[in-house]
Amino acid sequence: MGRIIIFNIIRFLVLLILQVAVLKNIGYYNIAVAFPYILIILLLPIGLPNFLLYTLAFLTGLSIDAFYDSIGIHAAACVALAYFRIFFHKITIELDEQESFNTPSWGNMGFKWYSTYIVLSVVIHHVVLFFVEAFSFYNFIHTLLSIALSGVFTLILIFVISLLTYHKKSRVIN
Repeated sequence: MGRIIIFNIIRFLVLLILQVAVLKNIGYYNIAVAFPYILIILLLPIGLPNFLLYTLAFLTGLSIDAFYDSIGIHAAACVALAYFRIFFHKITIELDEQESFNTPSWGNMGFKWYSTYIVLSVVIHHVVLFFVEAFSFYNFIHTLLSIALSGVFTLILIFVISLLTYHKKSRVIN
């Protein structure tokens, strides 16, 4: 258990530094911006209590908001992402697996489940993020374009990170 906590703290710090130091300054005219920091929330252990998940999601979003000088936009998107994560795990993961502290990663869950999880999570996060940021339907097409391009950019980075950190699940032979 202590190893899982330390590993998630290291993941938090690495992804936060990557987001703030590198990716904050990389973008395409503020239309396509990558947000791979959402992996912090998505790769938390499955059996994490909901209150702790919401708290960590809120604090993650608040940390990003502090560096991006935004007022709670990322915090709102991260809390929405945490809500989606709980819903997705309830409908796709067996009950005995939901109580474990396994990481929902590519190696543990398989590519089909993992890719569906990541794509839907990125869509939910970006829709909430960009619509809360715009807070109107005035530039609706511009907002949709930002969601789509940022989503593709984020997905590419997340899958590259997942490939670099891929560990195949060790199977016990009976």
